[in-house]
Amino acid sequence: MISEIFSDVVRIILVFILITAALTISTRTLSALVRVYSIQSFLIAILACVLWGMLQEDTLLLIAAITFAVKVILIPSFIGKIQKRINIRRDLEFNYLKPAGSIVVSLGLMLMVYVVFSRVLGNFAVVNPLFFLGAVVGVSLMLMGMLVTFSRKKTITKVMGYLSMENGVLIFGCFATELPLIVEVMILIDLIILVILTTILTVGIDSSLDEYQERLIQYHLWPSEEAKE
Repeated sequence: MISEIFSDVVRIILVFILITAALTISTRTLSALVRVYSIQSFLIAILACVLWGMLQEDTLLLIAAITFAVKVILIPSFIGKIQKRINIRRDLEFNYLKPAGSIVVSLGLMLMVYVVFSRVLGNFAVVNPLFFLGAVVGVSLMLMGMLVTFSRKKTITKVMGYLSMENGVLIFGCFATELPLIVEVMILIDLIILVILTTILTVGIDSSLDEYQERLIQYHLWPSEEAKE
């Protein structure tokens, strides 16, 4: 009975995580985008706690603690403080796909991941349907985060896409890989993201990717075409 309750809670959390992923694709206001990412990370922290209640793996509590400290508090507050000093509040420019088109593509990607996993992990899906669902949602979230990086023009919103991709890796790791390994990968990626954010916030959070590269060249942080020759 308790196991069934935990399983239902996990499914509900995974559904809400997918909703936050759709909001990440469609949201145009930077502050709202950061808030959605914070909520998504908070849901993942709760998910890790629920999985701990099911599996009694202490590593899941460590994952929940790191997720809450870094993804729910540190990174959003880091971006929020700098946002007060920038001129941009919304990202209205898109490459390739508009939000509606991106959501349609996301639905297609989720269906594709489900079909592929059903064929590749057929026995696993029958024996552990909950963990199969978690693996599908994790990979789907990674692909949806990738869509954000492709469809947005501003550098900071592309970084939010990378952060969403990392959350997808984390969910997939909680359901389908060795937990100690995912903790190490998680810490490493968080450190890399913080370094990238620091660079962006220092050089040009309000720029598009091309403008950002021009600013890197201006500050001698990126080799110019003349220097390459």
